Amino acid sequence: MSQRRVLLVTHGGRDEAVTLAREVAQELVDAGIQVVTATDEVADLQQSSVVSVEPESAAEGCELVVVLGGDGTILRGAELARPFDIPMLGVNLGHVGFLAEAEVDGLSTVVRAVVDRRWEVEERTTLDVVVTLGGVVTARSWALNEASVEKVSRDRMLDVLVEVDGRPLSRWGCDGVIAATPTGSTAYAFSAGGPVVWPEVEALLVVPISAHALFARPIVVSPASEIAVDVLVSNQSGAVMWCDGRRLVELPPGSRVSVTRHQTPVRLARLHRAPFTDRLVAKFDLPVAGWRGQRRRGDSGSSS
Repeated sequence: MSQRRVLLVTHGGRDEAVTLAREVAQELVDAGIQVVTATDEVADLQQSSVVSVEPESAAEGCELVVVLGGDGTILRGAELARPFDIPMLGVNLGHVGFLAEAEVDGLSTVVRAVVDRRWEVEERTTLDVVVTLGGVVTARSWALNEASVEKVSRDRMLDVLVEVDGRPLSRWGCDGVIAATPTGSTAYAFSAGGPVVWPEVEALLVVPISAHALFARPIVVSPASEIAVDVLVSNQSGAVMWCDGRRLVELPPGSRVSVTRHQTPVRLARLHRAPFTDRLVAKFDLPVAGWRGQRRRGDSGSSS
């Protein structure tokens, strides 16, 4: 039987994250699990028992990717895990951490669950993003949360035409447009005024950013829809596209960004099936005092 293998991803710039990563790595190694990390992180761990691999193939042969950090680090973990269809388990060391499964005070429980293989897998929709100019593909990327088309110049609005399913929807002078997944509905799209969408809902979102128009409401479309954003030639300074705030593509005037549902999801490891409502209340610290509904067994009583 081959040795079990886990990829450990952490925020190397944070002392707390590095210290915790060292502890987790040692506990997993002591349990007979091989721990690997990307070459650009191995120096932070300073442990001879951790195997260093190139980032592009870091998750290959692993059964799980364990991420210690905030949302940005978890998105990086998704970049490493997704090409190899490996589930990712996030431990939140940041602020909100919607993608994380556990908080840092439950780290010992996480390690024990990894050793005992006690997790379930939840698939999250991703976006396939294609950029064309004059009918020629100039870039291709993907996103777990969102693809955003944004203005470059602070003193100029971005002039775009948005299309859904091959039909024009509206022309906007705006700061940008976000195409998001349900997972991304609690990220950038939420900050721009979009709705919160439960993760199991199959849908895509279109959220304008500071649009100067009578019709500038966020809309929810079919998961089979194609969303297209044309950067009109009237934009003298062009635009940029960000995928998950991590991958940047410059968009000259005349560029077209097409967004559809990607066939490859991101797989999240879940230790327990908590209702999304509870997650929403906890992450946003929503006031629920006065609720008189029936408590579930093991409920912490946060509603009181």
